[in-house]
Amino acid sequence: MTAPRWWGRLAAGPGRPLTRAEVREVDRRAIEDLGLPGLVLMENAALGLTAATLELLDQLREEGGGAGPVDGEVAVVCGRGNNGGDGLALARHLALLGVAPRVALAARRDDPAARAGDAGVQLGVLERAGVAIDEVLDGGALATWLAGPAAGARLVVDALFGTGLAGPLREPGLGLVRALDRDPRPKLACDLPSGLDCDTGRPLGAAVRARETVSFVAAKVGFEAPGAAAYTGLVRVVPIGCPAAAWGHVAGEVT
Repeated sequence: MTAPRWWGRLAAGPGRPLTRAEVREVDRRAIEDLGLPGLVLMENAALGLTAATLELLDQLREEGGGAGPVDGEVAVVCGRGNNGGDGLALARHLALLGVAPRVALAARRDDPAARAGDAGVQLGVLERAGVAIDEVLDGGALATWLAGPAAGARLVVDALFGTGLAGPLREPGLGLVRALDRDPRPKLACDLPSGLDCDTGRPLGAAVRARETVSFVAAKVGFEAPGAAAYTGLVRVVPIGCPAAAWGHVAGEVT
């Protein structure tokens, strides 16, 4: 299944990497000043992520000599925040396109925090759509899941942690990131590799090493730091539907 090409031609945005604070300000302007619902931004992010996933999956099939969609061919590992919400929405789109995913959630589904906000909406929709979601609460559980239910996946999508992660990883997050990074299969990172500080480009105790990173709105300033490319791999910037008024204040500025 060939990925749609429209997203690559619509990457309008600031034109330079953004800091964590700048990314948050773009979101705030889009949601609060312009009235664009956060759920719409998340859905748009998931569409761009879906296109990139399909394109990378095509490449992996060619490299491996396989052909056609296979059940469980993509494993999606989701946190309980907005980064995880992007991953949950991705799983829904993949299922619609005939690429049945395996989905792991690093939270209890009955935890109110997992039901909060836009990510909680995506979780509920995916459940009602009939897509199986397995709970993985620590690194050991994730490693077991990757070697068991997700063993047939060609590609693992990292949707654990996003730009909100600013301090050193603690358990169970540290173990989750390490387990995901140790898996030998190619990984596609959602917005940025989990555990990588988006401002410094350094691991916050551990970080996932991705083959590709799909970065929303703009690349992050940390991606340009020495050594960061070993974690990000190829970086693709995709739009999430923010009007220019949301990011025009940083377009062309220097960091």
